[in-house]
Amino acid sequence: MSHNRKFKSGFVALIGRPNVGKSTLLNSIIGTKVAIMSDKPQTTRNKIHGVYTTENAQIVFVDTPGIHKPRHKLGEFMTKVAEKTLNEVDLILFLVSADEPLGKGDQYIMERLRKVNKPIFLVINKIDKVHPDELLPFIDNYRKYVDFTEVVPISAMYGNNVSKLIELVIDRLHEGPKYYPDDQISDHPEHFIVAEMIREKVLHLTREEVPHSVTVTVEQMKRRENSDIIDIHATIIVERASQKGIIIGKQGRMLKEIGTRARKDIELILGNRVYLELWVKVQEDWRNRPQLLNEYGFDSREY
Repeated sequence: MSHNRKFKSGFVALIGRPNVGKSTLLNSIIGTKVAIMSDKPQTTRNKIHGVYTTENAQIVFVDTPGIHKPRHKLGEFMTKVAEKTLNEVDLILFLVSADEPLGKGDQYIMERLRKVNKPIFLVINKIDKVHPDELLPFIDNYRKYVDFTEVVPISAMYGNNVSKLIELVIDRLHEGPKYYPDDQISDHPEHFIVAEMIREKVLHLTREEVPHSVTVTVEQMKRRENSDIIDIHATIIVERASQKGIIIGKQGRMLKEIGTRARKDIELILGNRVYLELWVKVQEDWRNRPQLLNEYGFDSREY
């Protein structure tokens, strides 16, 4: 690190309605699959930190669960996590999609943002999908609600202007310590990332039938003696017996496919060969039962 430049660091929240591309942006910046991707709303439940480190700066991204009007206990928990996060970070990136008009969800978020005294960037994603002339009126619409520090049009999918966004973020950060080692990209224990990888495959493969009533717990994860193989035992938890049937599939085919795909991703992340064993278990209405929420890692008492 050169001595004439001070090291800057800080925490940056990524917020926006479901499906505006928060995970795609995070993965594009960090260059690894950190946040799970799915075209279903409400995929991210915990604060996933993606860590971006350069020679003279470190940005710790906090991917908040969607800020939205809660519909059940888990929803309430997620909204509280998100609102608490906004007051703890150094800067906020409010991500919107260029090809979608300003909607109620955006207004709801901006009402929250007006109460926050932090630099807020309006990041307009998916600019590849609209004509440049459409951007100015689009931006003016949003500026009526919040006085944004910066407005940055990008395409997370194609990487357009993403480096400019990072530059602007670093400009706004203060001098600070390096929170994480250079090679660390996420502050979540590997158990969490493994569980998310499995859950991502369930969402991708089962589509509408088993939306958000799924959570995954990793019961065991340990290296075999004298071997580079890691044994992982995980349980997919659903709310109804019918969902269990869908996940297992005819002659266990669906579960096998979920396992095969998840294993490939997990091996990439852990850098080891993996033996993955999956079970499916029904826990009725777990999203409304505080004790189960705690057990599955959503600590409702913290908030």
